[in-house]
Amino acid sequence: MSDDGQATLEVVGLLPLLLIVVLAVGQALAYGSAQESADAAAHAGALAIAQDRDPAAAARAAVPDVGRAALQLKVHAEVVDAAVQPTAIVPGLARLLTAHAHADAGAP
Repeated sequence: MSDDGQATLEVVGLLPLLLIVVLAVGQALAYGSAQESADAAAHAGALAIAQDRDPAAAARAAVPDVGRAALQLKVHAEVVDAAVQPTAIVPGLARLLTAHAHADAGAP
C-alpha cells in the first residue's frame, strides 16, 4: 500500500470522529444560546414585575424569535423562572440540556 493510500484511509477513518466533535460543539453552542435566552427572559420578567408591567410579555419580548417557541415561563408573585430548550443538533439531546434561569424582583 502506498503512502497516499494510507493517508486516505486515515482521513476516512477520522471522519466519524470529526463529525461527532462538530455535532457536540454545535449542540454546546445551541445550549449556550438557550441559556442566554433563559437568563434574558427571567431578568426581563422580574424587571417588568418591579415596574408593574406584564412579566410574561416582557420575558417573551426579551427572547429572540428562534427561542420564543421553546420558552417556558413560571411567574409566582415576584419570582420568574424561565426555561428554554435548545435547538436539537443531536437528536434527543436537546431535552436533556434545557436551560433554566431564575430571577426575583423582590431581592435586593
